[in-house]
Amino acid sequence: MTIKIVNTSGHPLPAYETNASSGMDIRAYLDAPVTLNTLERFLVPTGLFVEIPAGYEAQIRPRSGLAAKHGISIVNAPGTIDADYRGEIKVIMVNLSSVPYTIHSGDRIAQMVIAKVEHIGWAEVDELQQTSRGAGGFGHTGK
Repeated sequence: MTIKIVNTSGHPLPAYETNASSGMDIRAYLDAPVTLNTLERFLVPTGLFVEIPAGYEAQIRPRSGLAAKHGISIVNAPGTIDADYRGEIKVIMVNLSSVPYTIHSGDRIAQMVIAKVEHIGWAEVDELQQTSRGAGGFGHTGK
């Protein structure tokens, strides 16, 4: 699949780091570095605009290295870029660590995954088919 993209950042296009990668790294596009203090969030521009085909979405996900090493994540993970959105992709970053973290223009801040989306219809009923699990959830099967 080929997707149209406008890149106003001057940074490399999103790219797969390995042949088996599912996500492409995307980069910050900033006029000046931004420092996130503990529990602070910031809407980070990327300079990217995409034309996703109908029936697909772009998911914006945290980078595991930023999360594990620095406590940096995405507030609304995964973020969704709908097929009819034509604005700039921006990423809501948050610092969950106890120390400030600085984001520089060109830093890889998130991953973008292109995923198929199905539209469904609802069948409203009075009850659902029973299963062995039933309503059990939120850790009901133990550790």
